[in-house]
Amino acid sequence: MANPKVKVFTDMPAPIGYVPGIGRGASGFTTRSDIGPARDASDMDAPSQQQMDAALRKMKEEGDQGENLNDTNYDEFSGYGGSLFSDAAYDEDDKEADIVYEAIEHRQDEKRRDHREKRLKEELSKYRKERPKIQQQFSDLKRQLSEVSPEEWANLPDVADIGHKVKRRRQEKYTAAPDSFLDMARSAMTSLHQAASFGGGSTPYPGSQTAYPGSQTAYPGSATAYPGQATAYPGQATAYPGTGTAYPGTGTAYPGTGTAMPGYGGELNLGEIGHARKTMMGVKLDQASDSVSGQTVVDAKGYLTDLNSLTPKNMGNLGDIKKGRLLLKSVRQTNPKHAPAWIAAATLEQVTGRVQAARNIIMKGTEVNPESEEIWLEAIRLMPPNHQKSVAAQGVNACPNSVKLWLRASDLESDKKSKRAVLRKALETVPNAVALWKAAVDLEEPTDAKVLLGRAVECCPQSVELWLALAHLESYANAQKVLNRARKAIPTDRSIWITAARLEETAGKHANVEKLINTGIKSLRNNGVEINRDEWIRDAEEAEKTESLTTAQAIMRAVLGEGVEMADRKNQWLLDAENAVNHEAYACARAVYAHALTEFPSDQSIWLQAAFFEKDNGTSKSLDDHLEKAVKYCPRAEILWLMAAKSQWMGGNVHAARQILNQAFTANPNSEEIWLAAIKLESENNEFERASKLLANARKAADSSRVWVKSARLEWVQGNLEDAKQLLKEAVELHPDEAKLWMMRGQIEEQENNLDAAVEIYAKGRKACPDSIPIWKLSAQLEVNRKNYTRARSLLEKGRTANPKSPDLWLEGCRVEKASGNKQAAKTMMARALQDCPNSGLLWSEAIFMEATTARRTKSVDALKKCENDPLVLLSVARLFHAERKLDKARNWYNRTVKLDPDLGDAWASYYRFELQHGTEAQQEAVAKHCVQAEPRHGEIWAKTAKKVENWRKRYPELLKLVAKELPQVL
Repeated sequence: MANPKVKVFTDMPAPIGYVPGIGRGASGFTTRSDIGPARDASDMDAPSQQQMDAALRKMKEEGDQGENLNDTNYDEFSGYGGSLFSDAAYDEDDKEADIVYEAIEHRQDEKRRDHREKRLKEELSKYRKERPKIQQQFSDLKRQLSEVSPEEWANLPDVADIGHKVKRRRQEKYTAAPDSFLDMARSAMTSLHQAASFGGGSTPYPGSQTAYPGSQTAYPGSATAYPGQATAYPGQATAYPGTGTAYPGTGTAYPGTGTAMPGYGGELNLGEIGHARKTMMGVKLDQASDSVSGQTVVDAKGYLTDLNSLTPKNMGNLGDIKKGRLLLKSVRQTNPKHAPAWIAAATLEQVTGRVQAARNIIMKGTEVNPESEEIWLEAIRLMPPNHQKSVAAQGVNACPNSVKLWLRASDLESDKKSKRAVLRKALETVPNAVALWKAAVDLEEPTDAKVLLGRAVECCPQSVELWLALAHLESYANAQKVLNRARKAIPTDRSIWITAARLEETAGKHANVEKLINTGIKSLRNNGVEINRDEWIRDAEEAEKTESLTTAQAIMRAVLGEGVEMADRKNQWLLDAENAVNHEAYACARAVYAHALTEFPSDQSIWLQAAFFEKDNGTSKSLDDHLEKAVKYCPRAEILWLMAAKSQWMGGNVHAARQILNQAFTANPNSEEIWLAAIKLESENNEFERASKLLANARKAADSSRVWVKSARLEWVQGNLEDAKQLLKEAVELHPDEAKLWMMRGQIEEQENNLDAAVEIYAKGRKACPDSIPIWKLSAQLEVNRKNYTRARSLLEKGRTANPKSPDLWLEGCRVEKASGNKQAAKTMMARALQDCPNSGLLWSEAIFMEATTARRTKSVDALKKCENDPLVLLSVARLFHAERKLDKARNWYNRTVKLDPDLGDAWASYYRFELQHGTEAQQEAVAKHCVQAEPRHGEIWAKTAKKVENWRKRYPELLKLVAKELPQVL
């Protein structure tokens, strides 16, 4: 039987990984004997191929065993999370299948890319609008920074400088010592002196045999010791210690002397000390003012005032000024011939208020650098007026070839005689200085100037200005000779040729102008001069400004083809004409158009653009002449015929206009535009019978809906309602898809108060033209007039269904709700409308004035964010400022509106009414004049007023006043 006290595992080997005592917290460790000796990696043998294959097989087996096929790792759509076929072979079929699937995925991604990118852009744009950057939020404040003046910018403090100034102030803060502290110091000194007197009163300091501890001499600059001596400080008439003279208010002698010191033996009186200081300052000032040997006499009363003059003008950092002085001094010492260093040092002293020091420095610079004209010019500037001439004389003596110094010396003279003398002396020294000759010529009379210029061109033959000035003073024959000499002397300058051409034009010889310009260009090219097209065009524009029109046009014709490819000629020439118009060089632009039409005689676009140019910048005669040529070269261009006829009509020549239209009929027999123009011409001149006959012929020759509309309109405005209704009845049978015909029929029935018939006609029109927004609006308005609001709402709802995202129908729905008295419903519908059409300026302009007065400003800001360049929104903002009596802002916004959309008649009428209320007569006339030039035709109130039967003969000035009266008042 085994002993139970003996453990069976004591003789067994320890299991792998067993660490004795680990249960009690012990930890195992490894020794060198466990891992073997250290070896270099290069000494180790590389694994064999068999070992690597075995390792790969083992890894594969472990991978198969590690594959997770549990239900938790299974998905109904994608299957198991791991790869079920990772151990299968990957052959060519698998590769081909992967390529096919990848191509399909790429194709699907390409098809969805545009939609995805568009959606991302919209989401990003929406996000930016809802959450703008901080930079965008402060953009309006940044724009206002342009109104800050330079003085306000200069007064803005620098944060860093303020911080340094505060720190300096904190460092330089001093606190006055209290009287108790001074009393304690006085008591301590008294005790010390008493102790010293007991220790030996015959020695200057206790325990010392010398005048000052460790010294056998007095203070520097003195021959006597400090204590106990009878000699004063250097330069003083009264001794300090040991003189027998006491300070004010004292009764105690200094130790070892018979001189009293303040406060010892009595109370400290600060008032008496201040009085003593004031007395001492007065004594010094009196001594200085009474001094005879001194160079100056100080005014005691103006002493402090004189000190203020020493305050630096530039209140910068004094430390920086000192550093600047040291740096400039170092530069002058290192390179004394460097003139800018002397000038900068003198300027620094001048800026800091030390004018005399600046003068001393600059004069020292003239001694060191006598050949530098910059130093002499600066010295003249810094000197007082009574010394400037002498400094200038020294400068020209030191630098006799300096033109600037001679001109400066001439400017210092007050009378012409002295100026002439200086300049003639200068010309003797520097005869080839053009600036001196020009200054001398300016002082002479024309006769003497001619002689002087004759000498000048001999001395300076390469100066074009002198040659041209001489030619300007000579007669025609002599000027030709002068210019010929100038061309020989300077064969590469184009201005001489241009001046010669202008001379011929002035003499009335216009035929020679073109020859001279062409000869000049050829001569310059032979002399190796490159013909710069832009420079010649600028010269032509300058010639036109001097009324040399023939020369300007000759230059333009000569250089238009320089450096322009054949394919780009038309576009380049039209661009040149546009640039000339922008520079107000109308003769040059006219020459460009003429040259372009010579090269392209049958191009309708050039004729048309030139016609618009003549209309805007030419005369009626020039326009008529141009259009007469245009219709000959372009007989099929209807717009040119119409412009020619209108030009004659506006000029009052109706007969000529009829003739032009007859010629247009011959060239364009079935042109609808020409028929309508002829009809308008006759109707506007009260020839109604001829207009009716023309319309009848037009309905046969050009059977279009517009001709039928004009025919019915003519009968309607004349009061022939039955004839108009008959024409419209025939018209809707021929052109049922023309909404205007249905609307005219309904409006005539409304005028005759046949509302039921109008409702029926509108219903037929809606059925025939469901896409026509105006016919839906007229139907709803008719129901509102009949107080049938429910029917109006129903019609508008059907209209919005047939025409989604229509701002006009949404706006009409809001007005129906307002007419019914339901303002809250109108606001609700407006909110829906803005959601459906967020970028509609029509809706935003109405929404602004649907808000309360206090909320309109905020609504206008939202409208401008959504529709920044919409003329209706700008007009609403202008009307808002008008209502708030902010006149300048209102006028600016009205002006912006009419410039953005000059065809908007409502904007012109609102602008005109504003000027009637708050502007002058000149401003009112200006608005009316610009309105006539713009010829507006659109606008809700404008169109409604202009199309009324009683207003069909009204013209723009009168119509503008009528619309201004019809506009609603802004409250």
